[in-house]
Amino acid sequence: MTDSIETDYVIVGAGSAGCVLANRLSEDAAVVLLEAGGRDNYHWVHIPVGYLYCIGNPRTDWGFRTAPEPGLNGRSLLYPRGRILGGCSSINGMIYMRGQAADYDHWRQLGLPGWGWEDVLPYFRKSEDYVEGANEYHGVGGEWRVENQRLHWDILDRWLEAAVQAGIPETRDFNTGDNEGVGYFKVNQRAGWRMNTAKAFLRPARNRPTLRIETHAQAEGLILEGRRAVGVRFRQHGRLREVRARREVILAAGAIGSPQLLMLSGVGPAGHLREMGIEVVLDQPEVGANLQDHLQLRCAYRVENARTLNTLAASLIGKARIAAEYALFRTGPMSMAPSQLGAFARSGPDVATADLEYHVQPLSLDAFGEPLHPFDAITASVCNLRPESRGSVRLASPDPRAHPVIAPNYLSAERDRRVAVAAIRLTRRIMAQPALAPHRPQEFKPGPEAQSDEELVRAAGDIGTTIFHPVGTVRMGADEAAPLDARLRFRGIGGLRVVDASVMPTITSGNTNSPTIMIAEKAADMIREDARQPARAR
Repeated sequence: MTDSIETDYVIVGAGSAGCVLANRLSEDAAVVLLEAGGRDNYHWVHIPVGYLYCIGNPRTDWGFRTAPEPGLNGRSLLYPRGRILGGCSSINGMIYMRGQAADYDHWRQLGLPGWGWEDVLPYFRKSEDYVEGANEYHGVGGEWRVENQRLHWDILDRWLEAAVQAGIPETRDFNTGDNEGVGYFKVNQRAGWRMNTAKAFLRPARNRPTLRIETHAQAEGLILEGRRAVGVRFRQHGRLREVRARREVILAAGAIGSPQLLMLSGVGPAGHLREMGIEVVLDQPEVGANLQDHLQLRCAYRVENARTLNTLAASLIGKARIAAEYALFRTGPMSMAPSQLGAFARSGPDVATADLEYHVQPLSLDAFGEPLHPFDAITASVCNLRPESRGSVRLASPDPRAHPVIAPNYLSAERDRRVAVAAIRLTRRIMAQPALAPHRPQEFKPGPEAQSDEELVRAAGDIGTTIFHPVGTVRMGADEAAPLDARLRFRGIGGLRVVDASVMPTITSGNTNSPTIMIAEKAADMIREDARQPARAR
C-alpha cells in the first residue's frame, strides 16, 4: 500500500536550488519538498572547516565516484554531491562566485531570451546580503549572506604579489561581470559560520502552513499520466509513498540526480533505457548528456620561511590553539573556506576573457581526505573554466538506490589538453616571480621533470581532480533537441520542469553554487507567472 500527499508543487531535492524554490513558491502556493538526506543538524555542516568531515560522509554526501577516466590515466575520482538539507551548499567551499557577464550573454545568443547578464543580475542581487553594502552589482537584505574571510596568511599575500608581477591585475571584487584578476574570495558565511541554503531560505519559511518538508525521502520515479507529470513516487523509512502535484513537478536534484530520476522514469535515451529494462515513455537522447565540469590541476610547492597549515596543525598544541581561536573569536583556520585566495587569468593571448581560475591554499596533501604533508607547502590549483570535453550520466541499474555511472570524459578535447599545459606553465611562471623568491618554492606536483607538452598532459592526468562543478545534463536550449526550453519546461512532458545546475547549456566561468541559486530565483518567477497564465504552461 502507498499513501499519497496532494499539493500544488512538488520539488525533488532540497539543495541549492530546491531550498530557494521552496521559499519563493510557498509564499502563495502549497509546496512539498522532498530530500533524500536528513536535516542539516550535523555540527560539521556549520563550522566552515567541517567540509573535511562532510565530503565522503554518508550522512551528508551521496558518495558517488566517477568511472575510470582515460584522460586521468585510468583514475576514478570521488565525486561529492550533497545529501542533506542544503545539498551541496552544506558541504561545498562556500565561495561566492557568479562567473562572467559573457557566460550569460552567450546563453542569450544561443537563443535563450531572458538569460543575458543584464537579465540575471537582478536575481543575483535579489538573494544577496553583501557585506560591503549595496551598489550597481550587489544587493543587501537578501537571504544569501556574502562576507569577507576571517583569517590571514602571509604566504598568500606573497602569492598575490607574484601573480601581479606575472601580469594578473589585483581585484577586490570578482563579481562585477569581469572576474579577471587576483584577490581574496568572498564567502557565504555569517560571523564565522557556514551559510547554506537550508539556513538561508528554508528556515525563514519552515513555519508556513503551505510548506511541507519531507526528509529521508528518496525519489524513485515520476508519476506520469500519458505525457504529463502528475507526481513523484518516493521511499521513506522503507515505505513507498507518493506525492501528487496539482500544478507542476519540479526536479531540483542536481546535475547527477535529475537526469538519473528522469531515466528511471522512462525519459531519456531509448536504447539505454531498454538496456536497463525500463519502458520508454519519451526518447530524449540528451538527458544525461552534455556533462561539463571544471577539472582542477593541483600544483603543489614546498616553501621555506613561511607559516602554512601543514606545520601549524601538526601538533596537538597547534590544533588546540586553532580550536581555541575559533571558539573565542570565530576566526582562524577553522573558519576558512577550502580556498582563500583566487585568481582568474587567460591561458593565452588568443583568449577574450579569463579562462583559468586559481584556488590557492596554504597547505598541501596527496589527495582529499589524506593527511597534510609534514613540511610547509602551498597548493595552487588551477582549472580550465570553459572545457570543451563533454561527459555523461547513465544508469548502472534500474534500482533507484544504485549509483549512476558518471563519466566526465576529462581532457578528451584537444583544446582542453592545450589549456592544461598552458595552466601548468603559467603556474610555474607565477611561482618564479620575485615576490616568492624568499620562500624558495620547490615544485613537487606535478614535478619539474615534466617539461614537454606531452609530459605535461600526462602530468595533468595524474594530478587533475574535480572541483565539484558538474552541470549541463538536462540543458535548456532553443533547439528542439534540448530537453528544456528557455522557461525550464521539459519538452514533451507536461507539468514538468528542471531547476538546478543541470539546466546550464554551458558551464559558467567560476564556482557554480551561486549561479544555481540565481537560476532558482529566476525559475520561481517564471513558474508563478505561468501559474497565472495556464495557457502558456505546457
